[in-house]
Amino acid sequence: MNIEDLRDYSLALGPVTEETPFGPDTLVFKVGAKIFLLVGLDQIDELRFNVKCDPERAIELRERYEQTVLPGYHMNKKHWNTVIANRELDDKALEELILHSYNLIVESLPGKVKQEIKNS
Repeated sequence: MNIEDLRDYSLALGPVTEETPFGPDTLVFKVGAKIFLLVGLDQIDELRFNVKCDPERAIELRERYEQTVLPGYHMNKKHWNTVIANRELDDKALEELILHSYNLIVESLPGKVKQEIKNS
């Protein structure tokens, strides 16, 4: 997976916005005005991105994929993982982690906003 694949997949999930609220080097993807993925634009050698994760699943993933799934860099480490692409997980597995993050955020939104997203 490369950054273009990550961007295309994230935007295709639904009504997703992309922004750079933390400066020009960090691209943020949001659903319902809440972040579900962050990625640094200054990466050259390795693609790394942060995604939200269920806390129990986060621990399991970190133990199973020690070289790929790490506690979220500059994030709440209980709820966020930093994922290094193109190591132990294939593109389909990476997409599943992105989708999991997206779904966690959608489920946390107020009912009206959640319904609007599901209807779009």
